[in-house]
Amino acid sequence: MTKSEKALELFSNNFNCSQAVLTAFALDFNLDETLALKLGTSFGGGARNGEICGAVSGALLVLGLKYGHFEADNNEQKSRAYQIAVEYTKRFKEINGSIVCRDLLGYDLTKPEEMACIKEKGLFGDVCPKMIKCAVEVLESVLAEFE
Repeated sequence: MTKSEKALELFSNNFNCSQAVLTAFALDFNLDETLALKLGTSFGGGARNGEICGAVSGALLVLGLKYGHFEADNNEQKSRAYQIAVEYTKRFKEINGSIVCRDLLGYDLTKPEEMACIKEKGLFGDVCPKMIKCAVEVLESVLAEFE
């Protein structure tokens, strides 16, 4: 099963975009999948505020696992982690036009009337899987490139 397939399967089993992307990569970084699901929970739906896309947040968490800054005095490590995160978001944005959940959905999920439109139009089932697939594909390319 590919990472995209695993992430989409998780999403179809009632997990959010962030949980799906992070958990698809968890075992690669010796991160327990249950812990990954817990860590990703609050990032779904743009941290429930329609902000940064949950799939992007999940991918950024994976990049943190791979390249994250963990030595207080290592500014090179910190700069490289930031550079890779910027490159990731740039690529995702080039493909999708934004990294913001409400922009990608076309509606603001924090407004009840717009949330009703999202549900009525089935956007979580249409848009979110596309964003998850893209987030994983961009993540795989960035991980391969910055190895």
